[in-house]
Amino acid sequence: MFTHIKDFYRGETALQQLDGVAPLGLRLFLSPVMLQSGWTKLVGFENTVAWFEHSLGLPFPEVMAALAVGTEVVGGILLLLGLGIRFITIPLMVVMLVAAFMVHWENGWLALSDASSWLANDRVLDAVEKKQRIIATLREHGNYQWLTSSGPVTILNNGIEFAITYFVMLLSLFFTGGGRYLSLDYWLMKSTDPKTKESLMQN
Repeated sequence: MFTHIKDFYRGETALQQLDGVAPLGLRLFLSPVMLQSGWTKLVGFENTVAWFEHSLGLPFPEVMAALAVGTEVVGGILLLLGLGIRFITIPLMVVMLVAAFMVHWENGWLALSDASSWLANDRVLDAVEKKQRIIATLREHGNYQWLTSSGPVTILNNGIEFAITYFVMLLSLFFTGGGRYLSLDYWLMKSTDPKTKESLMQN
């Protein structure tokens, strides 16, 4: 009994054959995130360049913007396919770190203003009164029920939470790769493995 539990905990069971499911989940989550981010920068490329230059103070803003767009769009596609995962996660992690520390860092951790969180900073706490004022204005001058029918009023804090979360997910993929059975990387590596070739020739 204890041996079975130990084997289960170590992953030395039938679960080992399904260990590609977790990387697949990360890839399917991250792929549309990267594609959307890259697409948004691409369709507003001039604004992206201006933002990189004036707000972020990056050198060669056109080149940097193009690299960011290319990394996110190509990265999103490769994540979906499970191709070149250990290569593409590196530039994607760099993009996430740049986003976290050059764009979101000053706003703290939280992506949304939640004053009840132990991670709330002064910026988040200051948003409480502003949110109350917004709600009061909407109740007085608008159809509040209709305006909030898709969700409650929320103030974006724009902290590092999402960027760091994506970074950690990409870091995990860097170590695990695209995953067993469910990535092109797996099948490409399998097809070029000498042992596999020898087995195919014998059969």
